Amino acid sequence: MEIFDDKHIKNVVFVGAHNSGKTTLAETMLFEAGLINRRGTVEGKNTVSDYHDIEHERGTSVFATPLHTEWRNYKINIIDTPGLDDFIGEIISSIRVSDTIVTVIDAKQGVEIGTEIIWNYIDKYNKPTLFVINQIDHPSANFEESYKSLKTLVGNNVVKVQYPLMVDGAQCIIDVLKMKMYKFKPEGGKPEKLEIPDDQKGIADALHNELVEKAAENDEELLELYFEKGSLNEEEMRKGIKAGMLNHDLFPVFCISALNDMGTGRLMGFIDNVAPAAADLKPAQSVEGEEIKPTKDSSTSLFIFKTLFLPNVGQINFFKVKSGEIKLNDKLTNSRTGEVETINQLFIMDGKKREAVNQLTVGDIGATIKLKNVETNDTLYSGNNPITIKPIKYPEPRMYKAVVADNKNNEEKLTEALKRIHSQDPTLVLKYSKEFNQQIIGCQGELHLATIDWALKNEYNVEAVFERPKINYRETIQRSNTANYRHKKQSGGAGQFAQVHLKIEPYYEGMPEPEGFNIRGKEEVELPWGGKLMFYNCIVGGVIDTRYLPSIMKGVLEVMESGPLTGSYIRDVRVMVYDGKMHSVDSNDISFKIAGAHAFKEAFLNANPKLLEPTLKLTVKVPEEMVGNVMTDLQSRRSIIQSIQTNDHYQILKCVTPEAELYGFSTELRSLTQGKATFNTEFSSYEPVPQHVQQQLVS
Repeated sequence: MEIFDDKHIKNVVFVGAHNSGKTTLAETMLFEAGLINRRGTVEGKNTVSDYHDIEHERGTSVFATPLHTEWRNYKINIIDTPGLDDFIGEIISSIRVSDTIVTVIDAKQGVEIGTEIIWNYIDKYNKPTLFVINQIDHPSANFEESYKSLKTLVGNNVVKVQYPLMVDGAQCIIDVLKMKMYKFKPEGGKPEKLEIPDDQKGIADALHNELVEKAAENDEELLELYFEKGSLNEEEMRKGIKAGMLNHDLFPVFCISALNDMGTGRLMGFIDNVAPAAADLKPAQSVEGEEIKPTKDSSTSLFIFKTLFLPNVGQINFFKVKSGEIKLNDKLTNSRTGEVETINQLFIMDGKKREAVNQLTVGDIGATIKLKNVETNDTLYSGNNPITIKPIKYPEPRMYKAVVADNKNNEEKLTEALKRIHSQDPTLVLKYSKEFNQQIIGCQGELHLATIDWALKNEYNVEAVFERPKINYRETIQRSNTANYRHKKQSGGAGQFAQVHLKIEPYYEGMPEPEGFNIRGKEEVELPWGGKLMFYNCIVGGVIDTRYLPSIMKGVLEVMESGPLTGSYIRDVRVMVYDGKMHSVDSNDISFKIAGAHAFKEAFLNANPKLLEPTLKLTVKVPEEMVGNVMTDLQSRRSIIQSIQTNDHYQILKCVTPEAELYGFSTELRSLTQGKATFNTEFSSYEPVPQHVQQQLVS
C-alpha cells in the first residue's frame, strides 16, 4: 500500500441527523475511488460501514466506522457516524480525531434537531467544517430552504460553493468556485462539464463574488490582493477558504445526491485540495503542558479514540497518530498504566475488512489488536518523556436503570459483560449503589439502552432485567429533643450496664456552639453519604468515663446508617452527651454502644424527623412552539421553574426537580417534542419531601 505523507492525508468525519445519507455518501465515495466494485445500500444491509448485526437488524448506524479511500494522490480517512444522539459518544470521539467535519443535511428536511445537537459539539471543538446538502434530486428536496436553515444555525459565515439546477429534465450543479456547470445522467457518475447558462450567470457571478470576499477576509495578503485586483483566482480562493475553515469562520456549502452518485467526485476533490489536513491544525497541548508537534520527526504518540470487540478477533483499538511514525514491532508506553505495549499488528480498517500495513505516519488513522491493557482515551508514546493527550469528555447519562441478571448465577457474567460494553462505549456509565446493593447503569436514552440489552443477549448470552433505581433519600430532624436510655443485662458472671443521656439538634454550617453545656470535647464527622455528625462530650463529674464516648458515637453512627423512617441514611445532626451512669464491673464498650444507639433513636423519632430527597438542576432546551406541553409535564413532576431564556427559536427552561420525579422524563420529552428537545442535569441539593409524599414512603 502506498504511504502518504501528512500533507496528503485528510481525516474527515461524516455527521448529521438520522437518515441524512451519511452511510450512502461514504459508500458512494468508496465506489467513486474504485475501492469497491458495486455500491451497497442500507436497505440491502451490504454497505461497508454498517456491518454489525445490530445495524442490519435496526437498519441504522449504531457505531462510528472508520473507512478510507484514495483520490488523486490523496488518502481520505472517513469516519461514518450514527445520526441519533443516543449514540453521541461515537460522534464525539470521531469529531475529536477528525481534521474536517462534513455535516450532511437532508434537502427534504433542512437542519434537524440531530444536526443542532451535533453542531454544538463541532462548535465546541472549533473544527473546520463544511456542509453537504444531500438528496437534491428528490421530488421533495428544497435546497434554498435547507440553506436558510443552515444560516439560522451557523450564521452568515455559511457560503454557497454550489447550488442545484434542473436543465431540460437533467440534474445539474452550478459550481461558483470553478464557475462551471456539471450535468449528470440519470444514473449519475462522471458529469458533463459545461459553461454556466446565460440565465444563471448573474446569480453565479453574485455568489462567486461573495465567495471571493469571504475567502479574502481570512488572509491579509489575499485581502490586499483582492483590493488590488478586485478578484481572486481559483488557487487564491482555495487558500482563503482553507484559512477561513481553519479559523472556524467560513463554512462552505456543497450539494450532492449520494444515492445517485451526483457531485461526490467534486466533493472529494475539494476535500483533497482545500479541506485542512492534520498538518494544518494548531498543535495540541498535552496534559503535561507540552506542545505535541504533528511532525514526522517528533517522538511517536498515538491517541486511542475507539475500542471495539469483534467475534474471532477480540479487542481492536483504533488510534490517530498524533506525532512521529508508528511501525510494526514498535514498543510504546501507556501513559495511564506505565506498561510497555508492543505493536505486533497494524491495520487500515474499512468496516470489518482489515488491511495490514507496516507503518503509519503522523496524521493517519489506523488500528491494532492484542494489546495488553489499553482503553479508549489512552495515549501510547515513545521515548522517556511522558506524553498524555487530553481525554475525550463524554456527556453525562440522561437516564439510569438498575440492572440484574434474570438468573442469579449469571450476575458475575453480567458484570463482566457490562464492563466490556463500557470499554467500547464510555457513555455507558456503571455504578454500584452500596446503599441499596444495586448495580446501576447510566445511558443516553431508550434506544441506547435497547442496544445494550441487545448486546447482552446476542453477544454475551446474558438475559438482564432493567428496573427503576432506588432513590437515595436522607433523613434528618427539624427540632431538638432529649432522651436517655439504660441498658442492663445480667446472665451470670459479669453483666452489661450503661446509661446515656443525650440531646440532639438539627445541624447547619456555621451555627453557634450549643448553649447550656460544659463542652469537654467535640468531634466533627464527615459522613460518607453527605452531611455531617457533630458529636459533643459534655459529661461533667466523670459519670461516664471518657473511654466510652467513642462507643456511644459508634452506636449513634450505626443508627444513622439505617434511619428509623425509611431505612435511609441520616445526616446533619449534632449530638450532645451530657449525663449517664456506669458500673465499675458491668460497663463496657458494647453496653455504651447499645445505650447510645437506643437513646439516639428515641430522640430522633421525637425531634420531628423529616425525609430529604435529592433534587437536580434540570436544563431543558425546547422549541418555543412546544414549550407549553413541556412545562405542563415539568410541573406534574414537582419542578420549580427558576428561569426561562430565549435562544433563537428555542426556549431554555431552568428548573429544580426531585430526582424521583425524573424517571421516564427522557422518553416523555422525546415523545412530546418529536425528539427536538434536549436536556441535561446536575445535582442540586437535598430538600425536604412534601408531607404527603413522606407519608407514602414511610408507609
